[in-house]
Amino acid sequence: MTAANFSLEANSNFDQVYPLPETLTTTASIKIASLGVHYRTQEALRDVNCIVKPGRLTGIFGPNGAGKSTLMKGILGLVPLSSGHALYQDKPLKQQLEKVAYVPQRSQIDWTYPATVWDVVMMGRVKKTGWLRSFSGVSRQLAKNALERVGMNQYRDRPIGELSGGQQQRVFLARALAQQAEIFCFDEPLVGIDQKTQTVIFEVFHELAAAGKTVLVVNHDLGESITHFDDLILLNRELIATGSRQEVLTQENLYRAYGGKVIYFDDAA
Repeated sequence: MTAANFSLEANSNFDQVYPLPETLTTTASIKIASLGVHYRTQEALRDVNCIVKPGRLTGIFGPNGAGKSTLMKGILGLVPLSSGHALYQDKPLKQQLEKVAYVPQRSQIDWTYPATVWDVVMMGRVKKTGWLRSFSGVSRQLAKNALERVGMNQYRDRPIGELSGGQQQRVFLARALAQQAEIFCFDEPLVGIDQKTQTVIFEVFHELAAAGKTVLVVNHDLGESITHFDDLILLNRELIATGSRQEVLTQENLYRAYGGKVIYFDDAA
């Protein structure tokens, strides 16, 4: 398998779409320690310890039922933890969600909600604007820039439910960009999308990482898409391995995670 090559093209709106907060430093990692989650009597995750670094595209991988989405929701405080914590700049991340852009799985979104593409992207500006307050010209420009970056500005008046799966995912990516977050979390963003959308998504992910952002992605695909990730967190209800793609994707680790059902070849390793 050959890794896809990426060249980041110059973007005149780059500083507007991906501004780097003055307080963000290269030491601003997410530190996950002894994290565990139970759903009633069922143990979903136990004793997960890892670090998610800024400036790197990090993927959470593992078989079905491994706890990938649970880990992401756990570090964001969206599900209660039975043990451990996730810290960002030495404070619980769940107490700093204004710094986070989170895009859930498409199956968790109500696509019948009567909102246009523009409405959805502007939702990304609500926290910074305040409830029941008018959006500023800056917010509107940021939303426009974000839609243009993902190639969806021409659909701004279209109801979100009328779009294809790939188009919907690009709109939610634009909403995340409009938030001007420090941390970007995407849960299964590659499910049910077309190749064009996958290309756009990975281009933006790499641009965010290059801008020093923290980008964390839940993914289940061990195909070619995995070659785009810098770091991996490999799970099967517990941490199997974490580190660079080359460090994690060993035959031994894959056997422990998938029970010997996967053979992976990475020409880029």
